[in-house]
Parts: sequence; structure tokens; C-alpha cells
Amino acid sequence: MHAKNFTLLISLLFISGSLLAQQATNTTAEDSLNNNSLSNSISKSSTSIGGYGNAFYQYNSKQKTAKVDLERFVLFVGHKFNDKISFFSETEVEDAKVVGGQAGGEITIEQAYLKFNLNANQYIVAGLFLPRIGILNENHLPNTFNGNERNYVETLIIPSTWRELGIGLYGRLNNLPINYSLGLVNGLSAAGFSHGTGIVDGRFEGRNATGTNLAVTGSLQFYQNNFRAQVAGYYGGTVGIRKTEADSLGLNSGVFGTPVAMGEGDIQYNNQGVSVKVLGTIVSIPDAANINRAYASNTPKTEYGAYAELGYDLFYRSNYGKTNPQQLIVFVRDEKLDLNASIPENGITDGTLNQNHVIAGLTYLPIRNVVVKADVRIIHSGKQNPDLIINPSPVALPYQTSNNLVNLGVGYSF
Repeated sequence: MHAKNFTLLISLLFISGSLLAQQATNTTAEDSLNNNSLSNSISKSSTSIGGYGNAFYQYNSKQKTAKVDLERFVLFVGHKFNDKISFFSETEVEDAKVVGGQAGGEITIEQAYLKFNLNANQYIVAGLFLPRIGILNENHLPNTFNGNERNYVETLIIPSTWRELGIGLYGRLNNLPINYSLGLVNGLSAAGFSHGTGIVDGRFEGRNATGTNLAVTGSLQFYQNNFRAQVAGYYGGTVGIRKTEADSLGLNSGVFGTPVAMGEGDIQYNNQGVSVKVLGTIVSIPDAANINRAYASNTPKTEYGAYAELGYDLFYRSNYGKTNPQQLIVFVRDEKLDLNASIPENGITDGTLNQNHVIAGLTYLPIRNVVVKADVRIIHSGKQNPDLIINPSPVALPYQTSNNLVNLGVGYSF
């Protein structure tokens, strides 16, 4: 995708408005707590337990290898103190187990925050929470998206699942189909940026975050019948170390020193069994050259990603009038991302980070909270840059600019 075309896509998305103020539907314990419907009595407190998870099989047709993984097991615990104050938490285990000294596996707190209901239209969250940016960050249950793997645009460009410590205000405008959010959270760490993962490894995720560099986030959401749209943004500093240390590294410290900026726009449409999703996002790191001089991380100046997805529920017509129908969704998604769309003068281009993914498959939901998935992911990328190949393994296979992955899996939420 050319930069001109991508700029046009972003502009159209931003003009379209903003997304996703869904009607209150309780499909999980977290939904019930969030909608304040755990108890019929306003004064009565209650505790809820829920969660989600998924497992899948993946076959790599080029390398003739396969893996089976319990990718995520997440336990939700929430508590309603009264009608005004609630607590939300999620603990996640990735790849089934964590063993010291071995790669893979992770135990994390995905969220832990208090929610304060101000009135019928506004609430505040405080603690470790997921800012509203993109589609997937807040809505990442395996039974809410097509394909066994989360889309790569909202995994590598917009980090999934992106949570930080801070405070956020959420609300909706009276008599208008518009929601909004504003957040103040800790910033990122430029020292954590690594080649090939963008800003993903610069997140603190609640662990010993620096408090002298901060970030602001915001979103607007528009919803009308079956159409929803969103624009969202992020701007924050990446250097929270002492000023003398930052000066010695040639970096700007302070609240928004050595900043990262992100813009995102998306639309969703669902009607008569047809579902459409379109999203575009861009990340700007204007001081990438200084970060590279300080940390030799080959940080890019710009990253971008976009995808479009079309799905259709083959059971839609036969489900007419049913309260909890089965669904069989056939879908196709095209994803384009470039983790080094532009680089500073001291950066090195990596063609493998310029990627296009086409995913097609089936999503079967016998009930809303259980899903069985089958899909094929076709991947195309640029070539390797010889300047980035250092001490290659003697048994390493040649890099494939085209690859195919076959995925079969199951997921649940409750």
C-alpha cells in the first residue's frame, strides 16, 4: 500500500466518525458487572468469576512443521461493592505454563482497576486498564473475532492487549449516539523498543512503570443502528529516566519527551448476516534517530497498518426469530502492515517487516460463548536485508517471502 493511498484511507476513516457504543448485552461475567446487573438490589454487593481462553493447531506448509498450543487461559474476578463502585481484574497465562530459564509462557495481570459510576452517562476507571484504541484492545474475546490468531495490525502496530496504569473518563453525550473517552496513563520506554516489534516491547503493563513521562489517550465513538465508527489517538513520552542520564544519551526527558504518537480510525457494520470491519492506524516516532543512537535498536520513524474484513453468517436466514442461534460465519480479511514504513538516517530497512496477510476461513458458534474456528493465513513479505543477518545459524532454513499457515482451534468465554 502506497503512503498516499494509506493517508487517504486514514482520512476517510477519520471523517467517517467514531465507533462502538454497543447496546448492553450480558454474555460474560465481566459484561454483567460492567452493565451493573449482577444484583437486583442496588445496595447488595456481589462477586463474579468469569474468563476466556483458546487453543489451536497450526501447520506451516512451507516448513512442514506444526504446533499445538493453549495460547491463553484468562480468569476474570470482579466485585460490585455497591451501585457506584466496582472492581475488575483479569489474570492471564499464555502458552499453558511458565518454566524458569525457558523461553515462552507468561503470567500477567491483564487488568486490575476500580470503576466509579458518576451518573447514568459517565464513569471513571483507575488502575491497570486497557485504553480504548482500535477494535481488538477492548474486545478481544476469542468468540468475538474471526480467525484463530488475532489480526497482526492490532497485535504489532497497536499492541494487543495494551494496558497501562492510570485514570480514564468514559461517557456518552445526552441525546446523541456518541461516546467518548479520555485517559492519562504512564508513558512508554524507548529503551525497550526492539527491531521488528515496533513499540510493543516499550510497554510497562503495570510493572515498575516510570512516572515522570506520561501519555494521553482519547476516542470518539459514533453508533447508528447497525453502523459503528471510531477515531482514537495516543500521545506520550518514552524517556522517564533522570534528566542528566537522558542528556548523556542525547534524549529528551520530561512528561512528553521523545514522544510516540498514534492515530487510529475504524468502522464496523452488521446487517442481515453480513459483517464488515475496516481499520487503519499509523505510528509516528519523530526522534527515532536519537533513540537509535542511544540504544542501537533500529527504531523506525513511522509504522502503519490497515485491514478490511468481510463476513457472512450462513445460518442467518434459518436463525430468524431464534433467541440464541447458532452461527457459521465465512470470512476473508486482508491485512497490510509495515513496521519500518520510514526509517531515520541511522536506520536499516528490513523488507521482512513489510507484510501482507490474507486470511480466510470459517467461524462456528454453537452458542454465543463457544467457538470453533478453521482458517488459512497466506503471508507475503519483502526480502531479508543482508546487513541485518548477524551470526546466522548453520541449520537455519532460507527465509520464505511467501508462507501459508493452516489453523484449527477452539475458544470460549463466560
